[in-house]
Amino acid sequence: MATTKLYVVYYSLYRHVEIMAREVQRGANSVQGVEATIWQVPETLSDIILQKMKAPAKAADVPEIRPEQLLDADGFLFGFPSRFGVMAAQFKAFFDATSELWKRQALTGKPAGIFWSTGFHGGGQELTALTAITQLAHHGMIFVPLGYTFGSGMFEMDEVKGGSAYGAGTYAADGSREPTELELQQAFHQGKYVAEITKKLKNDPLSP
Repeated sequence: MATTKLYVVYYSLYRHVEIMAREVQRGANSVQGVEATIWQVPETLSDIILQKMKAPAKAADVPEIRPEQLLDADGFLFGFPSRFGVMAAQFKAFFDATSELWKRQALTGKPAGIFWSTGFHGGGQELTALTAITQLAHHGMIFVPLGYTFGSGMFEMDEVKGGSAYGAGTYAADGSREPTELELQQAFHQGKYVAEITKKLKNDPLSP
């Protein structure tokens, strides 16, 4: 049976989404026959702006992805921080650069999930996901929501937890908060869940 290739593609300014992405990748790689690779989209801010924002250096072990490389994957998990309820401009710029793939509908039928980080409760934990789905729809990709497959963790009320039925999420607060153990468990679960669905679709593709 051929290996199922799943790409975890993210943008992270202060590493919150990067931490989530690595756990998503770990979950996807726990599925036999799946090879999950992690990528980051190019930065659009200048070095001087990043310095003024006190942004940490980008992960040296994660390569930047080019739009045409999406063709090599069987499925995706896209991760990004929220900006006013929508994905960060850096990730939107990456999607904007996929117009040649869109013209050919080259990504049609490929499953994709999404995960994110917001500053606080009203920062777009659901809206960021809802507005991101438009990118998938225009490419004909199949959105794979998390639903309530995470079980009791979806109903946690004793601690602050990001995420929703749309996907895994975390809160950054003022930047000092990092993803909690529960949020990382949900990210791992999402990676595994989407990987399993991607594998099924690859081995039993939909009829055209």
